[in-house]
Amino acid sequence: MALGPSQRVILAARRVLKTLLANGETRLRLAVLELEEERARLLTLILLAGASLILFMLAAATLTALVIATFWDSYRLLAIGASAAVLLLASILLALIAVHQAKRHTLLKDTLSQLATDRALLESDDDDRQQR
Repeated sequence: MALGPSQRVILAARRVLKTLLANGETRLRLAVLELEEERARLLTLILLAGASLILFMLAAATLTALVIATFWDSYRLLAIGASAAVLLLASILLALIAVHQAKRHTLLKDTLSQLATDRALLESDDDDRQQR
């Protein structure tokens, strides 16, 4: 039994809709996967940064106490000032590194790339059709 023109249009529309839904589902799954990976990465980063910060503070306090105790009799004010300056410069450097890292955009990078590819393919198909 042959299909009429309207039935063929309906079947074609259904196939297009199924394809669009499948592509949308694939992109959504990719976005969810990237969000889960980003969440795990951020949690690890926060835990490592916290542990590193605690150890850094302990080491800095111990080193500062050692320097001040070593120079207590002769250059105590200079030792305290130098220790404070070194710690201040280190904190400024770490803050600049943290700002640089925070400006990096990695959230949903692959999903956005795939959507841009999809859009480019659709636009090239439209251009091909218009030229015919």
